[in-house]
Parts: sequence; C-alpha cells; structure tokens
Amino acid sequence: MSVPIKLRGDFSAGDVRAVARRCKDGAQVRRLLAIATILDGHSRSDAALVGGVTRQIVRDWVVRFNAEGPDGLMTRKAPGPTTILNDRHRRALEEIIDTGPTPAIHGVVRWRIIDLGQWLWDEFNISISKQALGHELRTMGYRKLSARPRHHAQNLANIAIFKKSSPPVLAQIRKTLPKGTPVELWWQDEARIGQQTKLTRRWAKRGTRPIAPRDLRRASAWIFGAICPAEGKGAGLVMPHCNSEAMGMHLAEISSQVAPGAHAVLMLDQAGWHISGALTIPANITLLPLPPKCPELNPVENLWQFMRDNWLSNRIFSSYENIVDHCCFAWNLLIDQPWRIMTIGLRQWAHRF
Repeated sequence: MSVPIKLRGDFSAGDVRAVARRCKDGAQVRRLLAIATILDGHSRSDAALVGGVTRQIVRDWVVRFNAEGPDGLMTRKAPGPTTILNDRHRRALEEIIDTGPTPAIHGVVRWRIIDLGQWLWDEFNISISKQALGHELRTMGYRKLSARPRHHAQNLANIAIFKKSSPPVLAQIRKTLPKGTPVELWWQDEARIGQQTKLTRRWAKRGTRPIAPRDLRRASAWIFGAICPAEGKGAGLVMPHCNSEAMGMHLAEISSQVAPGAHAVLMLDQAGWHISGALTIPANITLLPLPPKCPELNPVENLWQFMRDNWLSNRIFSSYENIVDHCCFAWNLLIDQPWRIMTIGLRQWAHRF
C-alpha cells in the first residue's frame, strides 16, 4: 500500500481556512478546505469528499500545496496547444502587417487572416489554422480596427511641423488679447449628408448576409459643425449649400457659443469658403488654418465618422426636409453628450493634458 505524501508543516488547518475565507475563487476555496481537512487529521478519502473529487486529484493538490502554499491551489488557465511560431516568425509577421500588402503582389488591399496564413506557408513552409493564427495575432497585440482616412497627397512632415509650431502661434495670439482673456480651442468642418447613406457593420447570425436599405437618389444637405473639446461644447448649422455665405452664418453661431469674455481660436482646413475675403469674422474668433491635405489634425473628421456610424447610416431619407430633420437630431444628440465631444475631440498635442 502506497504511503500518502506528507503535507508541509508551516501551515495549520486554521491558517488554511483563514486564507479560504479571504479567497474569492470558489474552486480554490474548495481545494483549501480539502487540505484543511487533511491537516485536521482526517483521511485523504474524507478530503476527497469535501473537494468533490477523487483521491488522485487530492494527491495533486497536496503536491501543489507543498510546492507553493495556498497560492499553488489557485485556478490556472489551461496553457493550450504549443504554438508553432517562433520569435523570428513573429517579427516577420509584425513587419509585413505594419507595412501592409502590395496589391499587385498579394492580390488584396488589406490583410485577412487567410492571407497571412498563406504568406506564412509561402515564406516559411508553415501550415497554421485560422484560429491559431488569430490567437497569435491577438497575443502580439493586434486587433481589427477602423482605419483613419488620410489624404492621398499628404505631406507627413506638415503634421509634425504644425503640432510643433501651433503652441508658439497660440501664445502670440494670447499676447494680442487683453490680459487674462481665456482662450478656447475650436475645430470646424463640414459634412455632406445625403440620400446615398453609408452601410455599416451590424450584428447578425454567423453565416448569414445581413441586408440594409440603400437609396440611389441624390438629395443632400451640409452639416457645418464646430467643437470645443476642452469644454465639451459645439456649434452647428444645417445648410443647403457649402459656400462663404453659409460659412459666415456658421461663424456667427460659433461666436454665440464662446464663453462671455473669452476668445476662440478656430482651426479649420483651407477650403475656399474658409479663407474667402468676403467672410465677416466675429471679434471673438481668430482663424488658424490647418496645413493642406491633413484631415488627421481635425477631430471633427472623427465626429463625422461617429455620427454616420451611429445615427445617419442604414436609412432612407424621404426628402430634403427629412435629411435636415435627421441631421439636426444627430447634431443635437451629440451636443447633449459633452463627454462624447471630449472623448473624441481632445488632442494631446493641442491641449497638453
């Protein structure tokens, strides 16, 4: 008859039960109470009844307890199958994912897991399932994320230059104002909303092909929107046309939302109606043009994407008036959520938070 493995002697039954009372892991508590039963002098069969397991499993618990104490009885996540990728394969994957596919060579404009699996086979003669490769990518920190739009003719140096030069420009604007005048940072842009709405992702059963309404008519309106992320506020108008006259009316609306006694620095792109000499600029606003072809610097671009994805897509607009009603509803809903404006609009390079 085999001799039971002796328990370590630096824990009493009371000590183990005290740990069990503090523990929030139910499975670990069950294991600890089984160990405490043995420390009380009962048999391993009695401990197996307390734990609801066989004596062999109690033996395994004893081995773990002797090696690591109560922490050795914590519930552990199964390690899963051993990966067939090594560090060299992961570095190569990182490089090709960050670089992106070459359409003429790889035949796709974005990587899918099946494409990456084929690439691993072509490069390293490694066959890996989609599930295993997906797990590897998540472990490496990759997720499927929405891409930000970038102008095709963008000069990346302009973004860095503007971020570096904007604080001195803002400081110079402050010097021209009466001492102690608060300065608010605003961003402005326009979005065209029409009957040809965007189709977005939606929840559906796996293996099905969800459908959404799609209109082919061309009636549209323009949302003129501006936000002050630091204050969580905004100013918007819905207009039939995008021109200097509409921009002048929007500037007046922004001026009315600037805090009394404060001055607004309004950052906007260099569209013709933004820099027109016919514009009447309110006294409490200074325009600060953004570099050309750099939409990433304007957080209002991200607001448009959010509004389209959540409130202005997958629908049919019956008329121009109906478009205006929905645009007003969406903008007012955004204004009622100042935390949303702050979350989407705050930029470290501008606000230094």
